[in-house]
Amino acid sequence: MKKTGIYIHIPFCEKKCPYCDFYSRSGTDKLYNEYTEAMLGMIGSCAYRKEYIADSLYFGGGTPGLLGAERLISLVGAVKGSFGLDTDNSEVTAEINPSKQDIDLELLRKGGVNRISIGVQSADDSELTFLGRQHSSSDAAEFIRLAKKAGFENISLDLMIALPGQTKESLSRSVDFCVRNGANHISAYILKIEPGTVFYRKRDSLSLPDDDEAAELYFHLCRLMKEYGFEHYEISNFCRSGFEGRHNLKYWHDEEYLGFGPSAHSFMEGRRFFIPRSFSDFYSGAVTDDGEGGSEEEYIMLALRLSEGVNFQKFSERFGYELPGKYIKKSRPLESAGLLKISSGSVALTEKGFLLSNSVISVLLS
Repeated sequence: MKKTGIYIHIPFCEKKCPYCDFYSRSGTDKLYNEYTEAMLGMIGSCAYRKEYIADSLYFGGGTPGLLGAERLISLVGAVKGSFGLDTDNSEVTAEINPSKQDIDLELLRKGGVNRISIGVQSADDSELTFLGRQHSSSDAAEFIRLAKKAGFENISLDLMIALPGQTKESLSRSVDFCVRNGANHISAYILKIEPGTVFYRKRDSLSLPDDDEAAELYFHLCRLMKEYGFEHYEISNFCRSGFEGRHNLKYWHDEEYLGFGPSAHSFMEGRRFFIPRSFSDFYSGAVTDDGEGGSEEEYIMLALRLSEGVNFQKFSERFGYELPGKYIKKSRPLESAGLLKISSGSVALTEKGFLLSNSVISVLLS
C-alpha cells in the first residue's frame, strides 16, 4: 500500500482575523454536528481508502478547536478506519488558538492527537491587538501549560513578523516566550496583505515595515533560532532535532496527500484537485481538477523551500535521470550573489535566498 497524508479543513472561526484569507465562517453547535457528520461520511466512502495507508493527519482551519475534542476524535477514528492510521507512530496535528475555548485537551491527547499547533503569533499584547487576536500573551502561556499537562510533548507555536512597530527587541521577547514555554517547533511568517482581507482594505493606512526592515527582522529571527538550537529546515519553519512537521514535509517533498473540506487541496496519482470554497460544493461532493502534478519543475520549486534543497540522488531516484545541467548552470550566478549554495550532493537556498525565494526559483525555472 502507498502512504499518504490526510488534511481535514475545519472552516469555523469565532471571529475572522484581519490578515486571514483562509476559507472560514462562523458556526453553531448544530452546524458543527452537521459538518462533522458530512465529513465522517466522505472519509468513510473515499475511493482511495483501499489503496493507501495514512501516516499523517492534519486538522487545519479556521479554528479546529471549535469542534471540540469529541468531534475531532471521531474524525481521527474515521481516518483510522478508512486509511489504517496508526496514531502511535503517525503524526496527528490539530491547530488550536489559545483564546478561551471549551476543548478538553486531555481527551484530545488520549483520542490520538499527538501534536498541537498553537496560534500564539506574538508575545506582545499591542501586536496581538493589531492582529485582531482574541488572546493575550498570558492566555497563551496558560494554554501551553495546560497542553503540556494534558500530555502534549510535540508543541508547535506560530509567530508573525514584520508587524507595524515591531522591533528586534519585541521579536526577541516573542521568540524567548516560545522557547521558554517549551516549543520544539516554531513557524514564523512575514505578514502579507492578502486581497479580500480587512487589512487589504485598510492597506494605505497601515504603517508596515519596508522590505529592508522586514528583511532585518527575518535575519534577526534566524540568528535567534540558531542561538536557541533550532534548525532552520524550511523557509518559515524552525525546530529542535527530530521535531520537523512531518505532514507539511509531504508538501515540500512533493508527495501525495488527500484533503477533505471546502478549499482543501489534494495531490494523488499524478493529479492535483481541490474542493471549492463553499459548503454547498463540499456537501455535494464537488471536486475541481487542477491539472497534472509532480513535474520536474514542481519538484524543484518545492524542494528549494527546504534547507536541504534539491538533493541530486533523491531527484535521480524520483525521475530516473540526473538533475539536468541547465539548473546548475543557472545556479552559478545566484551562488555568486549569495542566494544559493551548490555542493557535490545538492543545490539549496541560503537564508538570504529564502527571503527572495520566489524570484530565485523563477530564475531557475525560467
